[in-house]
Amino acid sequence: MSASPILSAFRQALTEAWAGGAGALMPLGFFAGAAVLVPLGIGTDPTTLRAVGPGILWVALALASLVTLERIFQADVEDGALDLWLQTGAPASMIAAAKAFAHWLTAGLPLAILSPIFALMFQAKADTSLLAHMGLYALGGLAFFFWGGVGAALSATVRRGGLLISLIALPLYVPTAIFGALAMSGGPGSTGAPLFLAASTLFALAVAPFAMGAALRLAAD
Repeated sequence: MSASPILSAFRQALTEAWAGGAGALMPLGFFAGAAVLVPLGIGTDPTTLRAVGPGILWVALALASLVTLERIFQADVEDGALDLWLQTGAPASMIAAAKAFAHWLTAGLPLAILSPIFALMFQAKADTSLLAHMGLYALGGLAFFFWGGVGAALSATVRRGGLLISLIALPLYVPTAIFGALAMSGGPGSTGAPLFLAASTLFALAVAPFAMGAALRLAAD
């Protein structure tokens, strides 16, 4: 097996994300909008904001991850790039994983890096815990983008498939969002929540590529 088609798919996904004007900007705008508007809607009480902040930001991260996924595989099906990659003998699962990882790098990782700023809007304490939370957002975001890739692969032949992607991916997001918010809550069960979050991400990395690969092979037939 040659790694060339996999690297080509990875580079193409990086190029498409930035060339299309999306990259980190569209998800970042969605994420920032939630961080700014929610406090305006629920009030400025520090205790309330601190309590709901982690959950709100995890929901915003999950929804923001869907913004760039509609065209991740659809363009490859339409222009024949998917058929060419599959003809090289490269595993469809590896090609799909490379493209999903590229979209996480361009859209998900910047959200995690900037998450401490948004957490401060919810009255989070300005200490080293913000850096730990940034790592949790990066870890959970990786699971979101891989599960979202499953929805994108299944809807690759559907025009305007954004709604279908959401219907498929959002139920798969639930464990990651629950464990992520719990890990930052400081309440009962929060001590072991990061381990469960890591486990849910590892499960996504193990299962999602094969699900994406199977869906892409069906789309190519």
